[in-house]
Amino acid sequence: MTNINTGSVVDLATGLATPAQGDHRHGPNDHHEHGHHHHDHGHSHDAHDHSHDGHDHGHQHDHLHGDHNHGNIVSLQQSILAKNDSLAERNRAWLAGREVLMLNLVSSPGSGKTSLLERTIRDLGSEIGITVIEGDQATLNDGARIAAAGAPSVQVNTGTGCHLEADMIEKALQELKPRPGTVVFVENVGNLVCPSLFDLGERAKVAILSVTEGEDKPLKYPHMFKAAELVIVNKTDLLPHLDLDIDELVASARAVNPTVEVIQLSAKTGEGLTQWYDWLRRHLAEAQE
Repeated sequence: MTNINTGSVVDLATGLATPAQGDHRHGPNDHHEHGHHHHDHGHSHDAHDHSHDGHDHGHQHDHLHGDHNHGNIVSLQQSILAKNDSLAERNRAWLAGREVLMLNLVSSPGSGKTSLLERTIRDLGSEIGITVIEGDQATLNDGARIAAAGAPSVQVNTGTGCHLEADMIEKALQELKPRPGTVVFVENVGNLVCPSLFDLGERAKVAILSVTEGEDKPLKYPHMFKAAELVIVNKTDLLPHLDLDIDELVASARAVNPTVEVIQLSAKTGEGLTQWYDWLRRHLAEAQE
């Protein structure tokens, strides 16, 4: 896949850093091509909506916006997304063959994704095998927090990129080697625009929204919330201190995506976590069928 970003995958257990782009001749197990068609297992993504809304995605296709031949730019964008989707399907087939549930956690920066993962690992780590792919432009900070919580993890730094891509996930899975029947959480780069376009091979996108972000975020960023199967409204412990209508926030999410599930919780106090854990167990059981 053509990509001018400089990125790396860091195994936090060994400190070994390798380029973020994987070898596209092989799947995550680096042994063979998947020669079969894999059916959709309830995954919902908006990757076929190729409108980039004018945002900078840090890729070669964005650096060509000075080219007056718009047709060539659109064609290149579609080609990049098509290559990504092909790799994502290969990731999905590899994961399905091992009954591994991979979830793509997406949100704005500061929504509490890492805190929710830390709490989930500590509460469910003895019951469910959990590994994590941490995505950020730079630093190993979040990956170190996940490792300290007790889950094997790799850190993917995208350099100038504003989202993870399927080839980065392929390489990260090679490093993680998740056991059959386990969960892989992908904590995407904090961004409510670009990650909606790039399928990673996940079973579902989970959009995390902090109550501090206001009621209208789903309406402002409809592609992301349309692509999500679950919306987690986090930091509900702050509601007494905010002028926020939680019902309006939920209504905004369902106006964009009428079938989306919504769970309200606080990773800090534990309120609502039972619903999140039940959702997780249910989807892991489906992945294992």
